[in-house]
Amino acid sequence: MDRDRPFARRRRLLAVLTATLLTVPGVTALSSAARAADADLARNGGFESGLDGWSCSAGTTVSSPVRSGSSALQATPAGSDNAQCAQTVTVQPNSQYTLSGYVRGSYVYLGASGTGTTDVSTWTQSAPDWQQLTTTFRTGPSTTKVTIYTHGWYGTGAYYADDISLVGPGASTGQPPAAPTGLKADAVTSSSVALSWSAVTGATSYAVHRDGMRIQTVSGTSATVTGLSPATAYSFQVTAVNDAGESAKSATVTATTSPGSGGGSPDLPAHALVGYLHASFANGSGYTRLADVPDSWDVIDLAFGEPTSATSGDIRFTRCPVTECPNAESDADFKAAIKAKQAAGKKVLISIGGQNGQVQLTTTAARDAFVSSVSKIIDDYGLDGLDIDFEGHSLSLNAGDTDFKNPTTPVVVNLISALKTLKARYGSTFVLTMAPETFFVQMGYQYYGTGKWGGQDPRCGAYLPVIHALRDDLTLLHVQDYNSGPIMGLDNQYHSMGGADFHIAMTDMLLTGFPAAGDANNVFPPLRPDQVAIGMPASTNAGNGYVPPSEVTRTLDCLTKKANCGSYPTHGTWPGLRGLMTWSVNWDRFGSWEFQRTFDGYFG
Repeated sequence: MDRDRPFARRRRLLAVLTATLLTVPGVTALSSAARAADADLARNGGFESGLDGWSCSAGTTVSSPVRSGSSALQATPAGSDNAQCAQTVTVQPNSQYTLSGYVRGSYVYLGASGTGTTDVSTWTQSAPDWQQLTTTFRTGPSTTKVTIYTHGWYGTGAYYADDISLVGPGASTGQPPAAPTGLKADAVTSSSVALSWSAVTGATSYAVHRDGMRIQTVSGTSATVTGLSPATAYSFQVTAVNDAGESAKSATVTATTSPGSGGGSPDLPAHALVGYLHASFANGSGYTRLADVPDSWDVIDLAFGEPTSATSGDIRFTRCPVTECPNAESDADFKAAIKAKQAAGKKVLISIGGQNGQVQLTTTAARDAFVSSVSKIIDDYGLDGLDIDFEGHSLSLNAGDTDFKNPTTPVVVNLISALKTLKARYGSTFVLTMAPETFFVQMGYQYYGTGKWGGQDPRCGAYLPVIHALRDDLTLLHVQDYNSGPIMGLDNQYHSMGGADFHIAMTDMLLTGFPAAGDANNVFPPLRPDQVAIGMPASTNAGNGYVPPSEVTRTLDCLTKKANCGSYPTHGTWPGLRGLMTWSVNWDRFGSWEFQRTFDGYFG
């Protein structure tokens, strides 16, 4: 069946009707003066301001290919998500509008809904180069808003769109409101700043900006910004919003949070080196005795404790047998080495999970078994705490679980409960660290769980509710900036492994915070700099994403001094960044301690 034939018949019919109407007395073509009153009502139709004004399920802006200007939309359908990008536009009732745009790709659609008459769409089966799509509609007698959109088709690959316009009579919405005045910081704590400002005539809401980034929208004239780092200066501005647009930004107010005790371990050094020690298995890096780990390593994660089955919650730690690790020390010597490290001010933790240790606490019984079995390991070996290294399919979000602040998925809720129980059991000196992959954290900026329309990978951003719920108890978060695909940063550009820019962008997201799935009203707050270490592979043998010492140094220069930065624009300077993590101690020893020497050379 030729899907174009109904459209052809409609075009022929429209031509006949138009010709007939123009012969009827009193019916004339639209005058030049009337046309001049029309305007392009689409906001940011050329995507020159990123995705501002658009709501996209799977979109980003790219610098190539573009039809005009310097940016265009790229969106990639996946699963049951057709990668729709849409915006709502204010229109006039009983008015004629023309929707137009340029697209590239296969099965790309352009349309309008909520017209109050007949919703319209047009599409192209294949556009290897830029192709214009155009459709028209008339609004209903009470229609004041319509939604324009573009989308692809399921499983057909990325499509591109540029220069989208909606031409017709502009609505009588007046002017955007004036910029707010009287902005002040009323109350400041170690993690929050309360703001207030004067009301603006005609404003329907207000947007709060922190360090140049829009972080929340409120209806009143006050807001409290939370999730801030202690003893850190922040700048704030506010804009007023109505249907006509957003005002200019208010004058800037700067507030410095008070010092806070935080949830970290008080006796970690200002800058710490964290490494994983292969304690339960052997590989090409060779076995390293705990007593032989140099003093430069401040936190040593024993890899790994693993479950008896994926859903049991029963964690066991079995040291590498001498048949695999001929030079492994005895249990007595291993425990003596733990005490010696602790006497030297080091922290020794049990790391749970890893690549092969899938842990899914699907029931409260599994949660309780997790608490009991992990406690036994900590007690038997006299350890300082716990590292959560859940990978693969350990964490994912159920459909409908869309708010990281109030998770409902059992594997997430039960893990949070288990970790809070362990923290309460061992008290303030308990060290809690996490080592998620970028897919489970920073990917949450673009996608969260299955998404509003379903079809996304449910693991996207699945660590965010755990990190957020434990942020006051979390000693360190060291995301694995390796074995990762490209990840979108806060500049709305994709960043790939292999250079300092990737580490800078990923770490900036943790220290700045970001809207989950691009929702400005659901912002994941920043972590304190002393809670963040950067995860890197120790050598090319250790994992994909290795960077040489010069790139490690450039990463630290940019984040702690705002010097030697590359193309990524950071949102602050964090001299209190805790340090570096690596996989692994063993691989670093195999590589003549290059990673350790880089850390020591930088932090002294």
